[in-house]
Amino acid sequence: MSRIRAVLALITCVVAVSGATTPAATAQQTSTLVAVRASHHPDYDRVVFEFTGPVPAQRNADYVPELIGDPSGLPVPVAGDAILQVRMASGRGHDDNGDVTYGPPRRTYALPNVIQVVDSGDFEGVLSFGIGLAQRTGVTVFTLTNPSRVVIDIATPFRTVPVSVHFLDLDPFEHGAEPYTRAVSRQVIPPATARGALQRLYAGPAQEEIAQRLRFVSSDATGFTDLSIVDGIARVRLTGGCSSHGATFTVAGEVFPTLKQFSSVRWVKIYDPQATPQNPTARATRSRSASSRSGGHSRRPLTGLSSSSAPACAGISPKPRQVTSSSSASASKIGVLVMSATMWHAVVTA
Repeated sequence: MSRIRAVLALITCVVAVSGATTPAATAQQTSTLVAVRASHHPDYDRVVFEFTGPVPAQRNADYVPELIGDPSGLPVPVAGDAILQVRMASGRGHDDNGDVTYGPPRRTYALPNVIQVVDSGDFEGVLSFGIGLAQRTGVTVFTLTNPSRVVIDIATPFRTVPVSVHFLDLDPFEHGAEPYTRAVSRQVIPPATARGALQRLYAGPAQEEIAQRLRFVSSDATGFTDLSIVDGIARVRLTGGCSSHGATFTVAGEVFPTLKQFSSVRWVKIYDPQATPQNPTARATRSRSASSRSGGHSRRPLTGLSSSSAPACAGISPKPRQVTSSSSASASKIGVLVMSATMWHAVVTA
């Protein structure tokens, strides 16, 4: 009997010791994400997730129709025509205080294919991200050590052309010195260059551009749809919301110059999410009496439609540009905001 008791005591001791060391061993296997980077290389864009500790035990990348948050189960917005979801197990993106360890959870890149990298989950030892892409292409996933990295290479087997995207520049805006936007360059896939430019606009500025005080003013619009360019008129409908919140600069101030860079665009019509135009082909006209009183310069907003109330996110610069006479208008293109209850017009005279 004493021998049996001794054996049972030994087994109990072993179990107790094993139970005490298991959490420590598990903790040592949990890696912490400390950096997210992306860059272009010949024929591919590379996204790198860098960790302290070992490489995450499991990692995979799959195309998904929609990015879903973990554990919320709610859609997570990400810019792009294709979404690559990356999941990494035995990893976390926060410290013991719950603070993010790898920087901004949403970041934009000025790369041919990679548009955005967005955090979609950090729950129970599983990290997930969505990579918004300009086009669905081949993907290679592998790891590197010293330091530990998960690497995603995304092919870029297409031609791109440069376009300009206009963001609000806080420096001139705060000093009331027009123009309030600054153009940055993006590479987009032809022939849908106008759509590509707007897609990059809604992705927002890159981190280095944010450091230069560039901002994207969305006016609650989450995106755009129904972009068309017919007979010199670009039409685009906003999605999501539409509110200026009392601001003097709105998303219209960024959409107008971004679209007007294209030679095929002379007019821009921006529709709010719910509105339909009263006259889709109407062009704004200048009041003859207003023109004569101001010596050829209109000093009040033009109205090409019957309604005079402006939609909630129609924007007017603090110092609106004036319509010039036809003799001087040929020297430059001038954008004029025209407001109605259902849409805005940017008229470009040539």
